[in-house]
Amino acid sequence: MSTRPENTFANTNFDALVKVDEQIAHFKDAAYSKAVSAERFEAAKAGLEAKGFKVTVAQNRDEAFQTLKTLIPDGVSVNVAHSTTLEEVGFINYLMGEHPYDNVRSTILAEKDPAKQAELRRTIGTTVDYFLTSMCAVTENGEMAHGDLSGSKVGGVAFGAKNVIVVVGANKIVKDEAEAYKRTLEWCLPVSSAYSREVFKAPGSSLTHYEVIRQANPFNPDRIQVLLINEALGF
Repeated sequence: MSTRPENTFANTNFDALVKVDEQIAHFKDAAYSKAVSAERFEAAKAGLEAKGFKVTVAQNRDEAFQTLKTLIPDGVSVNVAHSTTLEEVGFINYLMGEHPYDNVRSTILAEKDPAKQAELRRTIGTTVDYFLTSMCAVTENGEMAHGDLSGSKVGGVAFGAKNVIVVVGANKIVKDEAEAYKRTLEWCLPVSSAYSREVFKAPGSSLTHYEVIRQANPFNPDRIQVLLINEALGF
């Protein structure tokens, strides 16, 4: 029996949003919502490894949850960029309960003053021992691409955090960098905008920052590692 915590954020995953938001209703059953073939999955794994990234494979969200816990040492500071993938894996709910980490995310969310919370996101949020996130796209050649509005996600991945774990589902695998940008702009941004409408009652979101990671950092090649999940997860 799986010990993966229940995802209490299921009302904002893709399957839920596509049912209630007319602006993305046409995305239902689209290719980017489904896992790629086994051949393309293996190509992406090989591409990432060729670019110097350590890759761990999980076959489903239950296995991913158990594996992710083994990748993070006890006692370290941890923060999580907003990630539907990590919600579906159960790790966000896990961090809301008992765990062996210094959960910086809870410290940030406990601050209700918007200006002070933003400062915490900039400082302690991006300089943790382990920063967990997903990506908008992973290419078959091993590049990874993502973006955000505030910069808090991109900043932590690019340089701030001591270690980064990218948790990504097989629906995010694309052919090349051109398709990575296409997926980010034409798929992730509209679905993220639907998320903003549902959660924040805002008209949508925008892509202010966009980053492509083309290879492991030669000065610190083990800093970014990838947990690649053979299941469709996240946006």
